[in-house]
Amino acid sequence: MASFNWDFPYTSQRMPVLAANVVATSQPLAAQAGLQMLYRGGNAVDAALAAAIALAIVEPVSNGIGSDAFCILWDGEKLHGLNASGRSPAGWTPEYFAGRDAMPSRGWDAVTAPGCVSAWVELSQRFGKLPFADLFAPAVGYARDGYLVGPVTAHSWAGQAQVLAEMPGFAEAFMPGGRVPQAGEKFACPDQARTLERIAETEGEAYYRGDLAEQMAAAAAAHGAQLNADDLAAHQCDWVGTASQDYRGYTLHEIPPNGQGLAALIALGILDNKDLAAHPADSADSLHVQIEAVKLALADAYRFIADPEAMDVAVADLLDPAYLAARAALIDMDAAGEPGHGVPERGGTVYLTAADHSGMMVSFIQSNYQGFGSGVVVPGTGISLQNRGAGFVLQEGHPNRVGPRKRPFQTIIPGFLMRDGAPVMSFGLMGGPMQAQGHAQMLVRLADYGQNPQTAADAPRFQVLSGREVAVETDYPAAALDELERRGHLLRRMPRDPMFGGAQLIHRLADGYCAASEPRKEGQAVGF
Repeated sequence: MASFNWDFPYTSQRMPVLAANVVATSQPLAAQAGLQMLYRGGNAVDAALAAAIALAIVEPVSNGIGSDAFCILWDGEKLHGLNASGRSPAGWTPEYFAGRDAMPSRGWDAVTAPGCVSAWVELSQRFGKLPFADLFAPAVGYARDGYLVGPVTAHSWAGQAQVLAEMPGFAEAFMPGGRVPQAGEKFACPDQARTLERIAETEGEAYYRGDLAEQMAAAAAAHGAQLNADDLAAHQCDWVGTASQDYRGYTLHEIPPNGQGLAALIALGILDNKDLAAHPADSADSLHVQIEAVKLALADAYRFIADPEAMDVAVADLLDPAYLAARAALIDMDAAGEPGHGVPERGGTVYLTAADHSGMMVSFIQSNYQGFGSGVVVPGTGISLQNRGAGFVLQEGHPNRVGPRKRPFQTIIPGFLMRDGAPVMSFGLMGGPMQAQGHAQMLVRLADYGQNPQTAADAPRFQVLSGREVAVETDYPAAALDELERRGHLLRRMPRDPMFGGAQLIHRLADGYCAASEPRKEGQAVGF
């Protein structure tokens, strides 16, 4: 029996999909691409990769062929964690950025080596069943022949184009005829089709050490950037396992730093010291405790998370029960706080998930970071490059200070829930700083309030901004929001909006799965 109820109290246009083989993504065409692989006899990894490759084409406002990626997967017997985020160019010394107030967020000086292609290759080679090239067929078709742009995507596209139109290669690739596509219009990018075909036929070699790498390096050199062929050839993804935190009988697994999943684990470790179930769901007391826990977790995350080789505090120390209990004790039920980081004892994104009848479950996330990312598109390739370099800081002595061949703080995180050593749910939530906050909020809904995955996706969310500022969706009870303001929270009340994340969830049942897709996006859960 499911460990949740089947009530649907929140406004939504979705119902969960119940099936033995399922895929849930933020874009229907990508979900269908994954489903095609399952119909062909592929497994959940094949489905997830076909969906991810398609998403790079049909949801370019969030990811692309120049993204980074992370994955957690259950192979039927064991949990695995893959970090396919890129490292900075060798020329990115602190001196290179001297005189700047902050790291650039656009242009070539925001681009680290893109890692998503390495994730596609590694996952396929180690766990896939179908030929690698087969996974590209849906995406190549959409790139060459075109697809109809959805309304949420079109809205984001228009907004980002106002900022990125002058970035190298952007207008040529993503503003044909000098404008962005409208909702319902067909968009094609044959350059992307040719690039995907090269990646498929060379199993990624062209991308990191061949002609595509040469094109990326040449474009960077033409703009005086540091990224070069050696930086691309040096890239590798790493099997890093997971970091975990127990909560109400469940165990949440996240990719360890440099990803921000640690923030979700810290927040849940703090909340484990509080009796949330004693307060009704969506009540002022429940929301207040969650908001304060998230603030404490984010304060630690922004101070301590970095490339693991540069961190000055161990993950185990930040998750130490005594430390988390001490952080929980700082929560004042009557007043909003503005906490700093603790001192422990030393010791624009797409998310998708797929599961198959054999028991394999995949939690996968891929991102350009801020929408289209750096705004840079490599001429003739359709490769839109991420801007993950913006995740570094310039502060001397900070573990996340920019440096050569170093991974920056990453916002993208896939989540995976276990119970008593068995898989329960593969899930995630796109949306920059919203991701760790969303992981914690959805687990609270499942573990403390018994809500089903679709209800957890439908429910209103909050996002801690800075200090006492918190964005909240107005679907929360007005009385609860009024009480939060009385306690000192500075609320930005907003209608339901993609800024509060795009969730996809697959929960294991006794004889199949319950798959849920986010109502704030164009997404879809499908299965058979």
